[in-house]
Amino acid sequence: MLTGQFGEIYPPFLDGVGQVMLAYCRYLPRLGHRALYIAPQNASYSGDPGCETMLYPSVPLGPLAYRFGFPLLHPAFRRRLNETPFDLVHAHAPFLAGHAARRVARRKHIPLVATFHSKYYDDLVRLTHSKRLARLVVRYIVAFFNTCDEVWTVSESTAQVLREYGYRGEIVIMPNGSDMDAGLPAADALPDTLRLRDGVATLLFVGQQDFKKNPHLALRACAILKRRNVPFQFVLAGDGPDRRRLEALSRELGIADSVRFAGRISDRAQLMALYRRADLFVFPSVYDNAPLVVREAAIAGTPTLAVEGSCAAEGIVHGDNGFLCRLSPEDIAQAIVAALPRCGEVGLRARQTIPTPWEAVAEQVEARYAALCEKKRREA
Repeated sequence: MLTGQFGEIYPPFLDGVGQVMLAYCRYLPRLGHRALYIAPQNASYSGDPGCETMLYPSVPLGPLAYRFGFPLLHPAFRRRLNETPFDLVHAHAPFLAGHAARRVARRKHIPLVATFHSKYYDDLVRLTHSKRLARLVVRYIVAFFNTCDEVWTVSESTAQVLREYGYRGEIVIMPNGSDMDAGLPAADALPDTLRLRDGVATLLFVGQQDFKKNPHLALRACAILKRRNVPFQFVLAGDGPDRRRLEALSRELGIADSVRFAGRISDRAQLMALYRRADLFVFPSVYDNAPLVVREAAIAGTPTLAVEGSCAAEGIVHGDNGFLCRLSPEDIAQAIVAALPRCGEVGLRARQTIPTPWEAVAEQVEARYAALCEKKRREA
């Protein structure tokens, strides 16, 4: 089976959606299939993503990691799409990439699968400051999903978001997996540039340095810890549009000496070592849908503190395989203090119950793809 995985982002900058696409393109071939990573090309990246690709020219989209290009306006790329004998196409974004996937599906009379990954309405309001425009785009997004043969989400809570947008069709829950292949590097396998103190609790946040993920609330919680004389060090790994504002906030709160901004860590072994080195993964985001970082932390045996009722908290049982709190600096701080004595035992349960190997997810994906292809053949 040959599938095209269509998205809007390409290495070296990958968000959660890009990581899912990359996993599909790496794990489906292990089951005997071909999967092409189809996205806007980043000309500055010359590395090997570890999978087959089909890329088209693009330009940067402002300060964001995403790229902008019109895939169907490039004759050579369009010709490659037409000549490639796809059995199924999968859209991981409903915009230009999704439009290109839909065109391929219609021309070749093959199934079109689309996964709803992101809270687009929240992103659009934040970007445009216009709820009216955001609602118009959401209607376009729902219209796109209505044209697909099958619609997937990564969790039940994510499906609920799509239903709130107005989608009324059937939704298949296809969870994200975890890359278990890398093993667990030693906790001291960190880069020399990231020297951490021993003997104090290590708190960790991994993700875009963006206020939409609430790292500023975690910083304010740390200021409360300092006032209560709770020793800690807080590491924020990642980059993003609000990093400088967050650095300034840490100085303003008087905790800069206990906060480390590690930047983007692209080496997986080093990132996993950082997860393992941490006592508690503090992730107060109510924006993310089934974030991979929670699973990565669990692989390393590090429990997550998430906001109760958030998509990130799905699968976390408070006090068993993770911890939950309300969305306020005071409650985050209180939850950290309560969690620290139990992080070891709860982290072991997190490793046992939260990650699902990508191999198992790939088998589920394979089965759904095969059923859709067979259904399309019967309808022909």
